[in-house]
Amino acid sequence: MNLLDRVTIKPGRRSGKPCIRDTRITVYDVLGYLAAGTSQSELLLEFPDLTHEDILACFAFAAERDRRTFVTHAA
Repeated sequence: MNLLDRVTIKPGRRSGKPCIRDTRITVYDVLGYLAAGTSQSELLLEFPDLTHEDILACFAFAAERDRRTFVTHAA
């Protein structure tokens, strides 16, 4: 399974934000907790529906989004 396949976007779920699989846990939630200092093991204990691969999928999603983001400068 491709890690990005774990990220789903459904209009009626969490206002269309990218979520992990069919949960209501958003990529933003996972990355926000990690950025705030929560360890991966703490996150997995707090959210038993998450797996290590789900966390990797969040990183992959963020990396892909960043890869597609660029700024063009006006001449």
